[in-house]
Amino acid sequence: MTEFRHIVTEEEAGRSVKELMRQHFTFSSRLMTKLKFQNLVFLNGEPMPGWVPTACGDEIVVKMPEETSDFEAEDIPIDVVFEDKDILVLNKQPWVAVHPTKGKPNHTIANGLMKKMQDDAAAGTGDPYKIRFVNRLDMNTSGLMIVAKSGFAQEEIIKQMRKNQVEKKYIAVVTGEIPEEEGTIDLPLGRPFPDEVERWVLPEEEGGQPSVTHFRVLERFNGHTLVELKLETGRTHQIRIHLSYIGYPIVGDHLYCHGDPFEYRRVHNMPEYVHEERVSPYIDRQALHARYLAFRHPVTKEMLSFETEIPQDIQQLIAVLKSI
Repeated sequence: MTEFRHIVTEEEAGRSVKELMRQHFTFSSRLMTKLKFQNLVFLNGEPMPGWVPTACGDEIVVKMPEETSDFEAEDIPIDVVFEDKDILVLNKQPWVAVHPTKGKPNHTIANGLMKKMQDDAAAGTGDPYKIRFVNRLDMNTSGLMIVAKSGFAQEEIIKQMRKNQVEKKYIAVVTGEIPEEEGTIDLPLGRPFPDEVERWVLPEEEGGQPSVTHFRVLERFNGHTLVELKLETGRTHQIRIHLSYIGYPIVGDHLYCHGDPFEYRRVHNMPEYVHEERVSPYIDRQALHARYLAFRHPVTKEMLSFETEIPQDIQQLIAVLKSI
């Protein structure tokens, strides 16, 4: 269990426990309330209400609430890149949704994490925690994701995201050779139809949200481009829509491959979203991978950075496209 500690200095003597907690720990009001009612604030080893005054040399210890998730445990592989008592960074495989939904109640990363958590607890190598996804990826997108093991850890990383202090880089293979070496796509995104999964470019006055994607060309080959994307905002389907809208859709992206997210439904006279449609003979999902992630650890404040290899299916795609 994560603990926060502070030794009261001579200058701080006489101030209350609560005052010093607010000064030294960035706890939300909601978390402060939980700590109060669960008696998780200690002064010199004893549970203590926040109004109690302190003396020089006193030790304040705050313990995080114990929580756990209740997802069904399933044997789904979890590729752990980094893990400690506060966070877990994983390299997500394609074809697996991140968390259960009404239409997909199981077989998700959350179910796999629940199994891993139970196995770790049984082996004495880890404690139960509530699974909190800090960032999410589309089902057919692979790459790096952060899981927070406490509400505090989640809030601290989200604060960094809001200040654009979390660096996320993706790689994608797109149809067409992008002529510019680098550039920025600044187009608002929204849902043209609220009950459907597809998003598209929408003016802000019609509900579109500001969305910014920076791109850098890594390589061009036979009418295709390997491109690096850096997100400034993180809207649903942002990279996929932005690239498609400017005329360079991601290879294998069935939803946005032709610059019209509703084409499949219209042409096939199908009202429902169909995710199994294969639009490339060389890869069976969108060639998009969250390759790099950098952020400050929510508790230790250490700067962390992670980078993964390009997945095998995207490597094979590149090799095939170069050969034709």
